[in-house]
Amino acid sequence: MDARKTTLDELNNRAANLSGRSALLGFDGFVDRIVHPVAQRHGQGNRFTPMKTIEEFGKRVLGAVGKSTNIELSLQKEKIGGNGPIMANALLALGPDVRYLGALGKPAVHPVFTEFAARTKAVSFAEPGVTTALEFTDGKLLLGTMSGLDEVTYENLLQTMGEGAFHDAISRADLVALVNWTMIPNMTAFLTRLLEKVFMAQPPRDQRSFFFDLADPEKRSRGDLVTALRTMARFQAHGRATLGFNLKEAQQVVAALDLGDYPESPDGLREMATRIRQELNVGTVVIHPKESAACATRDDCWWVEGPYTENPVITTGAGDHFNAGFAAGQLLELSPPACLMLGVSCSGYYVRSGESPSLNDLEAFVRNG
Repeated sequence: MDARKTTLDELNNRAANLSGRSALLGFDGFVDRIVHPVAQRHGQGNRFTPMKTIEEFGKRVLGAVGKSTNIELSLQKEKIGGNGPIMANALLALGPDVRYLGALGKPAVHPVFTEFAARTKAVSFAEPGVTTALEFTDGKLLLGTMSGLDEVTYENLLQTMGEGAFHDAISRADLVALVNWTMIPNMTAFLTRLLEKVFMAQPPRDQRSFFFDLADPEKRSRGDLVTALRTMARFQAHGRATLGFNLKEAQQVVAALDLGDYPESPDGLREMATRIRQELNVGTVVIHPKESAACATRDDCWWVEGPYTENPVITTGAGDHFNAGFAAGQLLELSPPACLMLGVSCSGYYVRSGESPSLNDLEAFVRNG
């Protein structure tokens, strides 16, 4: 199977449909400060050599044991952050109507979110967190301050938006994407209230998609993680539920569910996605390492190679752009391998350019590799 050709053929027939679809996303929000740790400074401004790897940074930190050290962080960019806003922004660029509910500032929207909030008709009901993202060639370290996310609750959203308006907005959405479970302490309770107060009262819709993303659950307990996964799986009764993981998250999930060990190979990724999907009985599980992606549905499992680059312009937000591309494919009713190709291509375009692609940009990127 040629996933690239399949994707282009399917897009040719269905791409125009995306502007008629709607998505509702939530509930986090962060102000992202992208920084480069300075290894050696040669002058003012950008005249410095950055620390290139996490190992180099780690050695500098470990060298301070019993002493002290100073590490300069050179601010490269301040932008909207959080899994939800970045995914929503990426979906906006691709074409569907997007509504955002989340932690963008209270009582006033934080200035970094002003344009985004206007474009997504956002409802903000909590203060955003702040993430200082240390970027390296081999990964990134995200240092977060997130007390505002304690206020992300079902009750606070209703108090701000109104129960009727919220129920109407979520019932109309073709895609409901609820992400960053790890950073939102009350998210599992929020999801439970959605199931009990909203979706139990609505008939299931075959064309409604749910998308969930954990956002690195390492700091959460195994019990909390398993409860959250099984709560997310319950949404399958009300539409088509997809769980999205990067490689590390998928490995944490299989460990929490006692599903064994899998090699980091195409076959291993497909098998890992299949076992998680079977255990949780959801529609789709997708796993996206940096170099590729795999997914499993009730019908089969697939793997595609991604357009990996060793010299990205930016890496923070790459996974959220994968999620946006994959979810856009689902909104268009594309085949699973085509959804995977849109995901890796959306991420690939973003890390090379620092910009979210339009659907035309994405199609050209798929065509040209």
